[in-house]
Amino acid sequence: MEQELILKSSLDSLADLEQFVDNIIDKAGLDEDTAARFQLVMSEACTNAIMHGNKMDESKKVFIKSEVMDNKIVVTVEDQGIGFNPDSVPDPLATDNLLKTSGRGVYLIRQYADKVSYSPKGNVLTFSINF
Repeated sequence: MEQELILKSSLDSLADLEQFVDNIIDKAGLDEDTAARFQLVMSEACTNAIMHGNKMDESKKVFIKSEVMDNKIVVTVEDQGIGFNPDSVPDPLATDNLLKTSGRGVYLIRQYADKVSYSPKGNVLTFSINF
């Protein structure tokens, strides 16, 4: 089962993401824990694409592709930004960063997804969650 969604670069569009995610959870028959992990990773990935990738520029889009196969969900989230190096993101667990209100998205994605990769440019995230 493959699904696609295109979001405009506005936090209001995350309401459309919620329905998309719920549909995948239902069709894949995810248990409560896996569904929570999937929701968190999708939310972080798409929020990062909107805010950091596309810099909230509503003329830019976020493209999401999801495929459920062989007891795993594989998702690609692509923004139209200039990209970034995910290895250059400061460690949110470092003492200087603990009280910061942002900077945890990449960390959370890496912690809760089973496999994570970024395109060389850094504007395409692919992750999978096993169930």
